[in-house]
Amino acid sequence: MLDVERVRKDFPLLERQVHGRRLVYLDSAATSQKPQSVLDAMTRYYETTNANVHRGVHALAEEATEAYESARNTVARFVCADPRGVVFTKNATEAFNLLAYSWARTRLGEGDILLSTQMEHHANLVPWQLVQPETGFDLRYVPMTAGGLLDLDEFDAVVATGRVKLFTVTAMSNVVGTINPVRELAAKVRAANRDAVVVVDGAQSVPHLGTDMVDLDADFLCFSGHKMLGPTGIGVLAGRPDLLEAMPPFLGGGEMISNVTLEGTTYNEIPYKFEAGTPPIAEAVGLAAAVDYLSGLGMDAVRAHEVELLQTCIPALEAVEGVTVHGPTDPARRGAAVSFAIEGLHPHDIGTIMDREGVAVRAGHHCAKPLVRTLGSAATTRASFYLYNTTDEIQALVDAIEATKNFFKV
Repeated sequence: MLDVERVRKDFPLLERQVHGRRLVYLDSAATSQKPQSVLDAMTRYYETTNANVHRGVHALAEEATEAYESARNTVARFVCADPRGVVFTKNATEAFNLLAYSWARTRLGEGDILLSTQMEHHANLVPWQLVQPETGFDLRYVPMTAGGLLDLDEFDAVVATGRVKLFTVTAMSNVVGTINPVRELAAKVRAANRDAVVVVDGAQSVPHLGTDMVDLDADFLCFSGHKMLGPTGIGVLAGRPDLLEAMPPFLGGGEMISNVTLEGTTYNEIPYKFEAGTPPIAEAVGLAAAVDYLSGLGMDAVRAHEVELLQTCIPALEAVEGVTVHGPTDPARRGAAVSFAIEGLHPHDIGTIMDREGVAVRAGHHCAKPLVRTLGSAATTRASFYLYNTTDEIQALVDAIEATKNFFKV
């Protein structure tokens, strides 16, 4: 188990006070806090190594290149990916857009089905919608049940057509916390169409669960650094090298080229073909430091700690009169993003008053409007936990909810 009090000492921002109260940070599903080791790694890079990567022959350029490529290897090991298939992007959203533009736009056509779910973040919905009119493929969505799970009967019915050529699914919902059975779903898709490609949104799962692309049976995995203790400005597209090699570039410019003439261009090898321009070097260094931090704690320990928090949090919230918790109630089936409603109150009002109590939660549609609509609302309030949160902070959450109800006299 994690020694949470020791862990918390690694996160300087958690020492802050907000409105004269100790900060209770429950918004890690939006962005996580950063340990001192990540901050130090990025500062050290800028103070001692800062230079552009690749092609430079001076000492700093070589050191920067080594740091950047070492970060790629570190990230690849963390998710059991081939380093040649690890493309650094600016976030998970860009990774999905890359796939939509370079794979779906060139590989899908009329008669093909791109199957997604009602549970997805907009980043795993909008890019496919952008390229669909040009290609003519069918977009289908697996609905969500009242219990916050995917409707597997509907999934099976679409897959049985044998026309699903791309299946894209979140491994863990950012709203209701549901952990989806990705490997089992992928197996069904491939059994019906051996040419199908499976894309996994790991933005929520990679920070909280041990991740193995091979075990997931994923062809592509997208995730962001800032949700897993790393900096903003960097994301990852991890993919099968053979698929990436067959895809056209997403962005053009420097670094992604092999040769340029006025008549045309030949492209660099992967992953550089997809990393046009100066890459996020310091951010990659910071992400590698975050991965090292998580690896040092152990992802099994991270998950066990969050299950323990959920075992306390969900019953505590359900015991508050007027509170409804969305999603699975079994901690084994969900992650630590907990959306809830308070009868008679708007989520933005809830978030505002809770902030006065020093409790940072998120209110809104969480970039998942189709999912939130199924909950009968335009928005929810979400408390999301991570490795630095404590059971005492769950009580602070409950106290802030009671204070909010008292403020609005509900």
